[in-house]
Amino acid sequence: MERNDMKQDIVAEATAWLEQALAVLREEFPAHANPGQPCRIRWNALLCDADLVALTWPQALGGRGLPTSDLIAFHALCARFGAPQPINSIAHSILAPTLLQFGTDAQKAKFLPGIRAGTEIWCQGYSEPGSGSDLASVRTRAARTDGGWVVNGHKIWTTQAHLARWCFALVRTEAGSVGHRGLSFMLVDMRSPGVRVEPIRQLTGEADYNEVFFEDVRVPDGHIVGEVGDGWRIAMAAAEFERGIYFLPRVVQLEHELDRARTLLEQAQLDDADTGAYRHRLLEVSDSCQVIRWRVEQVVSQVAAGKTPGTDGAILKLLWSETRQKVIELQLDLLGERGMVGPDAAGAYCEDAAVVREFLWSRAETIVAGTSEIQRNIIAERILGLPKDKHANPS
Repeated sequence: MERNDMKQDIVAEATAWLEQALAVLREEFPAHANPGQPCRIRWNALLCDADLVALTWPQALGGRGLPTSDLIAFHALCARFGAPQPINSIAHSILAPTLLQFGTDAQKAKFLPGIRAGTEIWCQGYSEPGSGSDLASVRTRAARTDGGWVVNGHKIWTTQAHLARWCFALVRTEAGSVGHRGLSFMLVDMRSPGVRVEPIRQLTGEADYNEVFFEDVRVPDGHIVGEVGDGWRIAMAAAEFERGIYFLPRVVQLEHELDRARTLLEQAQLDDADTGAYRHRLLEVSDSCQVIRWRVEQVVSQVAAGKTPGTDGAILKLLWSETRQKVIELQLDLLGERGMVGPDAAGAYCEDAAVVREFLWSRAETIVAGTSEIQRNIIAERILGLPKDKHANPS
């Protein structure tokens, strides 16, 4: 079968399935409930039941052996249909590709089936108090013991750690090491004695983020991906997997949100001066969205050809996160008094409450997955060739 025929097949299959699956989902959850954990958990289960989370995995490992272009086409369809993000997307987009490239046969056999079946949720243990996006300053440490390691440390802003069965974490396995040296990419059982999870309440009232404490947690040999001390290289590769298709559904979502802002402007009862000011803001973010769309298409073509996005990922993260904040803020301003409802309002105000929720959530988007400051440093050093900031991430 030709490559284009394969893409047409997955698109036709996915289109038919999405229409039916989303109809089932909407019987339980309206579209404005997409960001909530119950909706995302249910969607993850539907994807797994339909065998749609391992499209590019080798068939010998339970996948379908499809090309990356088909995976991209499927994610684009999900975004256009308004599907929620599955609760285990961290495992789908980061951990599974990392295991496929760097994991041992035993690690693949142990961990991939739970991801494919949707029975084991993963979280990512990178950020720590005082380090944030500066992963080279990780202080969580692991000491050698008979048959494995003993881990002690403290992670923070760990998404869905309260739901996770496993955590892939950066830990310092070489005593006295500094910077990116001496780090290892470790797989930790969240049910192990000594693991403690404390939720962090967000502005939205939700608690997707958590603090995770490791107190004499035992991790067996065989749970380090790659070589001991090679964690930095593997973590950077894992980030490339994530960024490869990360922005495709998000740019579609952003375009939908821009359309919503246009509709709100048409419905608003404003005088000529205010209308002109809002139109100027709308045109500004529209231009930014178009630039993001062009750059996303460039990155997607690179990924489909087997390349990594590199510094384009930093540019997109910066543009997308700051533009989305402006789009949601524009929506909120156009709501007027209706923008005063809380994020949990229901009934006639549920759609307005969804805008409030996204406004509050968007405040974090210039921080999570690498702050805007980190992205600007990457752009300045790697693209513009400016002198390296000694305080910046040393990647």
